[in-house]
Amino acid sequence: MKKISILIALLLTFAVGKSQERLKVDGVAVVVGKNIVLDSDIDKFKKELKQRMEGKLDITDCEILEEIMLQKLIAHHAVVDSVLVSEAEVNSEVERNIAYFSQQLGSMDKVVEYYGFTDEEDLRKELYGIQNEQLLIQRERASITEDIDVTPEEVRTYFKNLEKDDNLPEFSAEIELAQIVKTIKPTEEETNRVYEKLNSIKKDIEDGYSFRLKALINSDDPAVSGNGPGSGGKYTITRQSNFIKEFKEVGFSLDEGEISEPFESGFGIHIIQVEKIKGQERDVRHILIQPKVSEEELKASKDELARIKKEILDGDITFEEAVVKYSDDIETKNSQGLILNPQTNDTRFDLTRMDPNLYKRVSSLKAGEITEPFFDEIRGESKMHKIILLKSKTETHTANFTQDYEKIQQLTLQKKQEETIDKWAKDKIEDTYIKINKDFKNCEFKNNWKKK
Repeated sequence: MKKISILIALLLTFAVGKSQERLKVDGVAVVVGKNIVLDSDIDKFKKELKQRMEGKLDITDCEILEEIMLQKLIAHHAVVDSVLVSEAEVNSEVERNIAYFSQQLGSMDKVVEYYGFTDEEDLRKELYGIQNEQLLIQRERASITEDIDVTPEEVRTYFKNLEKDDNLPEFSAEIELAQIVKTIKPTEEETNRVYEKLNSIKKDIEDGYSFRLKALINSDDPAVSGNGPGSGGKYTITRQSNFIKEFKEVGFSLDEGEISEPFESGFGIHIIQVEKIKGQERDVRHILIQPKVSEEELKASKDELARIKKEILDGDITFEEAVVKYSDDIETKNSQGLILNPQTNDTRFDLTRMDPNLYKRVSSLKAGEITEPFFDEIRGESKMHKIILLKSKTETHTANFTQDYEKIQQLTLQKKQEETIDKWAKDKIEDTYIKINKDFKNCEFKNNWKKK
């Protein structure tokens, strides 16, 4: 089946839950164990594939349905096999996906509208179910294939077969990046000012002022003025909620009605009041104030990086030496500044799949060139200036055994893993409840889903 890896990614990223309302108005295509596939799921996956493949779609509805059924079969047996997924892990994936969708579409409101949800809460609830199933599938697949490995001879044979069939893959342009980072921290005087302000606000609230109004007037939390979670500074939290550690620790250390002392997190400085304790949940309000960084501090940080860049270009110091001597980023300081690709966990970035903001910074560089210093901010962590070196660049090319050995090895391993999954599926289909709608009875499936 062609484009299987793309299809799996789409299934895991864009699957939609099966609310009772949808089941009433949408046709059920297939039932696998306790998992349901709707007619609209097939249409949705087909639409997403067309968009990603620029209309060049050569996969039939029956092929799409078979791949969906395989994922549902794995999800079903993950539950049967008691695969464990924690709420914290699921929430973390939900937040990561929401951040990605919001960045791609421009705002949370656009995400909600694009995917047809009622509001943000409805979206989060649906994503929770999707991510829970995704993690179950990932872990069950990993369990099935954990002992699979490939030898160099298998890799060579796989490549030779592709070459003989004139089917060698095209690999996209890839780059390696290294960075030097200078974090920008507020002065001690500015930090003390924020503490004094929050202590004053705390006293006013204890004297009878409304916490909600004080939050609306003073808080730097962007959700404070909205209508969803965070409006008026109010959140409902559990110990498993995807909130920063400091926030939860303080929230669960207070009695009902009590207001915390000011405390710091990566987002800034907070105070919290517990409004209500409901079993394992707590309704809390918070005020966040972020210490300001002066224009002088911003300029000094940028100027320092400009000076460091000049030292490198003048040959007074290598980029790698400058990383060790000057960079404030712990993660990249010990790897000569090399930036890890979060999607692949290696140092190579596919130019066609990069974060758009990073792409704009580096796409026009040649190997060995360095960006101008630029400002960056990670919400909840820090403000900084950076320079980035384009360390190496590989142009788009047809697979070469020597140059692309690691990629070909990975493709060989994936093929062997898929063959193992297919063999597993053939066995499991026989003892799993499967019901296929009459509209798909004429499909010619690779596996015996119809149990002839």
